[in-house]
Amino acid sequence: MQSQNELRNLLQRIDHKSYPAYKDTRGSYDFGNYVLSIDHVQGDPFAAPSKVSVHVRGGAAKFPADLYRMKCRRLAVCDYLLRQFGRELERVSFKAKGSGKSGLLSTSSCSQEILKRTSLSITEKEFIARFEVGFPANGRTINAPELEKIFFDFLPKAVTQSFFYRNLKAEEVRQVIELSEDQNFIRKELPRLGLIAFVADGSILPRESGISQKPMKGSVPFISPESLRVELTLPHHGKITGLGIRKGITLIVGGGYHGKSTLLSALERGVYNHIAGDGREYVITDPTAVKLRSEDGRLIREVDISLFINDLPNKKDTHRFSTPDASGSTSQAAGIVESMEAGSQVFLLDEDTSATNFMVRDSFMQSVIHREKEPITPFLERARDLYEKCGISTVLVAGSSGAFFHIADTVIQMDAYRPMNITEKVKAMLEEYPLKKTDVPDFVMPEFK
Repeated sequence: MQSQNELRNLLQRIDHKSYPAYKDTRGSYDFGNYVLSIDHVQGDPFAAPSKVSVHVRGGAAKFPADLYRMKCRRLAVCDYLLRQFGRELERVSFKAKGSGKSGLLSTSSCSQEILKRTSLSITEKEFIARFEVGFPANGRTINAPELEKIFFDFLPKAVTQSFFYRNLKAEEVRQVIELSEDQNFIRKELPRLGLIAFVADGSILPRESGISQKPMKGSVPFISPESLRVELTLPHHGKITGLGIRKGITLIVGGGYHGKSTLLSALERGVYNHIAGDGREYVITDPTAVKLRSEDGRLIREVDISLFINDLPNKKDTHRFSTPDASGSTSQAAGIVESMEAGSQVFLLDEDTSATNFMVRDSFMQSVIHREKEPITPFLERARDLYEKCGISTVLVAGSSGAFFHIADTVIQMDAYRPMNITEKVKAMLEEYPLKKTDVPDFVMPEFK
């Protein structure tokens, strides 16, 4: 390992040389409280930026060990520090001038979810932060003084402001950890309560746009129907109420633009914890939940889709089905079987993004096209068995077919983003709209490779 003075001397020697001379900087340099490691040097100022990391010694960071010993705490602290480091880098990015990507400083862009990221790892021994630096140049000539600014001015400040406990707001760190522990508590409570998901009252579910996961301003706060309301006492937040979605088959219905898909999207992302201020901090879903949809054109390789598709006209074997270009129905069948193999206990489906012929066949269609001429067994006819024989619950958004009411254990109507429990009302109406009985092939568990 070399000293920081040796790096400074090296930069002065290669100043104004051709850009490839930057490769001589590869290596590790001791900056006292941390080690700067130049791991990969870009070959050109217009190429992908150089890969750099800092290794902050645990003794210098001086974080209380109990802040990151537990897994949920460590994940939350990692996420918090990475966001802090990202803000510090963004503040000085491109302040060092030059051609192309000269002066760029960036690390992973964090979404609203709290995720494990390779950009930052924490142990009691050290914190390792990985990021990118655009090594400065004029044209393709090294501009070493600008890189000196980055390594000896910008970066030390970013590191000390992000990874030294004394420079952080202790109350903010505590709040991040407490939120994480409350979220983890709810997640552990779901199985005990027979729930697959919890949506807290007061949550903000709508997002500001289709390409942004930030909360929409002025949105209607979520309020659970009293008949489905669950109360929890969290370790830090205290009492909290919200919608408890029970195991079984839950149908979400309502008019267009009333919040059906918004609720399902929140449940889909509820497998992850969310940062404070997201609006979905206390939307918690079974971690095995998976959103399923039609994926026309996807590759399928040796998947047993016979539970849903059999007796194809071309005699193709659906017990070991393969295709480089799947249809909507075969792709969705494969997705379900693959999720079963992966151990998912909750399926999330939206009628809008599903293959219609895979989901349901109405009585008139069944009268015209008899069972022996239809190779598809619709999801409608398999959902109950999936729950009763495999323990797999379903949350389904439906807007066009009333057939799904016949299989639902719970029916939630979204009305202007407010949920209403209309289960009893629907069950009272089912006799007026009977579902034609059909011969359904026996339920046989798919064979997993």
